[in-house]
Amino acid sequence: MRPFALLLSLLLPGPLLAADALPSAATVDAEMQRLMRATHAEGLALAIIDDGQVVQVHALGKRNAAGEPLTPDTVMYAASLTKAAFAYMVLQLVDEGVIDLDRPIAAYLDRPLPDYPDEKKYAPWSTLKDDPRWRQLTARMLLSHRSGFSNFAFLEPEGKLRIHFDPGTRYAYSGEGLILLQFVLERGLGLDVGTEMQRRVFDRFGMTRTSMMWREDFAGNLADGWAADGSTEPHDERSRVRAAGSMDTTPNDIARLAAGLVRGEGLSPASRREMVRAQWPITTASQFPTLQNELPPAQRRKDLAAGLGVVVFDGPQGHGFYKGGHDDAVGNTMVCVERGRRCVVILGNDVRAEAAFPALVRFVLGQTGAPWNWEYGKKEFAR
Repeated sequence: MRPFALLLSLLLPGPLLAADALPSAATVDAEMQRLMRATHAEGLALAIIDDGQVVQVHALGKRNAAGEPLTPDTVMYAASLTKAAFAYMVLQLVDEGVIDLDRPIAAYLDRPLPDYPDEKKYAPWSTLKDDPRWRQLTARMLLSHRSGFSNFAFLEPEGKLRIHFDPGTRYAYSGEGLILLQFVLERGLGLDVGTEMQRRVFDRFGMTRTSMMWREDFAGNLADGWAADGSTEPHDERSRVRAAGSMDTTPNDIARLAAGLVRGEGLSPASRREMVRAQWPITTASQFPTLQNELPPAQRRKDLAAGLGVVVFDGPQGHGFYKGGHDDAVGNTMVCVERGRRCVVILGNDVRAEAAFPALVRFVLGQTGAPWNWEYGKKEFAR
């Protein structure tokens, strides 16, 4: 790791443009190249949305160790950006009266949750048999990460799912909460989440190279990844739909999704407001570890809160929403500000690129107030 001062000096962007001006495509390319050199990132894609429309899509560097170029149509792993897309789909179901955000999930199941046989696709719900608090869970709690679960059951001792605090009473990031909502839709309501995502999200926005599972036609233009130590990781050909993070997409496609989200297309005005409304305050110093102690009230960031499938914040440009996603070899982010309906979406097939995200977003949008320190737990990610 580079010394803090050196890394920060490398990542500071140049002079900002006027508040309402966006940089040209050429200057964005140049800034991306500079930051890729600074972070040693091999591949990086970025899209800009202005007034709810895609205005620029960039893809630089390599998509694999063979040196083949990353392009706007290269299939890349979306990771937890999947959660925002899934929330958008669920809110369509809310608009249609299929599910209610505040009705306990038990009402949608034909038997108690712990009585369902354990399946590899889902968490082991049977381990909740001695904790009746699962009956308090609602779709709103699950989409705003207030289930009480850890991130995933496999991270728990012996892989047993636990409820660590009373549902609804605090924020703690949990992919398992999203998987439970997927289970309710599939086992309780008889829906196929992969099919619903395709019809309601990907087809709506013309995302022709996006899917919740691996498709053979992705192989011709596919991104592998680079880990923090510079080693390469092959693209995972995911065979199961996972609401918490199985989506493959492209820079072009994810740009269309972000544009749709910031426009609110496909949702009622009420559901769009709910998605980006502060549902519950976030009271921890960082996103991970997920079950860390809450900060004293005086130390909490008062403008940071859980939305539905996204995190919301208030900054110099007003209200915004944010979603990140990563694994050992992928780093992604989406930052949108409601004023001007503007977004920057970044897909990196090299996790080292994450160190450049704050500077890139600031270069394009100016100061937004996006929660970099909280997301990454690193002070060099300045607001």
